[in-house]
Amino acid sequence: MADVDRIMQVLDAAKQVMRNAGNENQWINGYPTVEAVISDIERQGGMVVEDDGVVVAYFAFLPSPEPTYAAIYEGQWIDDTLPYHVVHRMGGEPTARGIFASAMDYCFEHDPNIRVDTHRDNKIMQHLFTKHGFRYCGIIYLLNGDERLAYQKCTI
Repeated sequence: MADVDRIMQVLDAAKQVMRNAGNENQWINGYPTVEAVISDIERQGGMVVEDDGVVVAYFAFLPSPEPTYAAIYEGQWIDDTLPYHVVHRMGGEPTARGIFASAMDYCFEHDPNIRVDTHRDNKIMQHLFTKHGFRYCGIIYLLNGDERLAYQKCTI
């Protein structure tokens, strides 16, 4: 909880990276909210990446089930029987490098089955997912009806 203000600064910096990359439609209308981050932390899933003791990235690492992943369209999950973790709200300082790899190393140390999703305009995350062995699985819809591209990597 002591890092919440810094986490919000990091997520604001990540929003700017998105906008500079042409992603104008993801993380809008105040999202991610401080309430979402606090909820992640209370669920023991709010994670930070530090560099020399300074928070440079944040992500949520939460156990299944993820309600919005119950139905997938135009594809299928690699495995739909095993428990999994989901990664949400990943963002970092634009000057920090290796954030995604560090976060995924941590995640796969704790669960061999990870699902993620991103906005169609978020080419940066789509590239990182593919580069790190995630497979595109199809389309999911958020609770508000927004479409997201869904990926999974299962090392079992």
